[in-house]
Amino acid sequence: MRKETKNIPGDTPGQEWQLKVLHFDGNDPQAPTAYLQAALHGAELPGVAALHFLIPMLQQAETEGRLAGKVTIVPFANPIGLSQYLNSQHLGRFDFYSRTNFNRDHALLKDFDTSGLPVLDAPVAQDRRLKAELMRMALAHEIILDLHCDDEGENYVYLHESFWPDMADLTEALGCTGVLLWNDPRDAAFDEACAHPIISNVPGRYDMKRRAVTTVEFRGVADVSPELAKSDASGLMRFLTHRGVVKGESGLKGEILAKNVTPLANVEILRAPVGGMLLFNVKPGDEVVEGQTLATIVFEPGDPEGSVTLFAPQAGFILTRRSHRFIRRGEDVLKLLGTKPSASAKKPGALEA
Repeated sequence: MRKETKNIPGDTPGQEWQLKVLHFDGNDPQAPTAYLQAALHGAELPGVAALHFLIPMLQQAETEGRLAGKVTIVPFANPIGLSQYLNSQHLGRFDFYSRTNFNRDHALLKDFDTSGLPVLDAPVAQDRRLKAELMRMALAHEIILDLHCDDEGENYVYLHESFWPDMADLTEALGCTGVLLWNDPRDAAFDEACAHPIISNVPGRYDMKRRAVTTVEFRGVADVSPELAKSDASGLMRFLTHRGVVKGESGLKGEILAKNVTPLANVEILRAPVGGMLLFNVKPGDEVVEGQTLATIVFEPGDPEGSVTLFAPQAGFILTRRSHRFIRRGEDVLKLLGTKPSASAKKPGALEA
């Protein structure tokens, strides 16, 4: 394993960001290669914890001569967002200067040529240079996993419909209960941008059984423990073994275990009609029927008419819910995976800002 530190000059004098990168070279130039990053939203840590336990596994495989393909790992992919605190609250989702989501507005390239992306010292804002460097590293690999988490939720993945069901092996390895399929990279999230050179070219040009590009959502933001992280790391190792990056037996059966494979059009995003205290009647993993009570928002405690009840617009599966219990009008309350398109209007592209 080789350690590299990429220095990213800040936008003001005396400031510099360090991007720590781990490189595993592998011993087979013909083997698939993999890129894994975590914490693009700053302090989303379940993915970081998984990589913490995956790295020694890869080191052992390297020592034993079982590491076939090149692997690049960026445990903290966003030192800028990681540093952003306001009034003791970490705010790593949006860049303070541009107000842009760190997981949006990545370059949609027509091919794998990254020579036109800004270099580390280019005369553009630091968040754009960081995004360009992550893209430059990722697109040199066939397997690209961007590790995130939700507020509270199940293990699930976002991926372009052309990668399904070839990527059922990842969902089996990680025990995903949900697969969200997208087909339009309107927001240019990191996985969308990394998939763009593949999906925008001639069908069949690339071997999709060697390719894998996705956002992995490792449950909720507070689901950080040695037990969960070791399980996630083992799942990632099984996937890399199944794909031939690591030599050995993966133990995967090639089964589609995720029972909720859902196009984004079928995802119900319940939003708060009023602000107030949020009382949930359901949790991630629950199956619900149409009309079932999902949550209550209390805006005048003690008043029989001081609350609003939210009901299931259709039958489905509760994938995620908010972790905080005070909510503003218009905020997302939960995600429900339905069996038919949502009647609620949603903008194309990613589900959330």
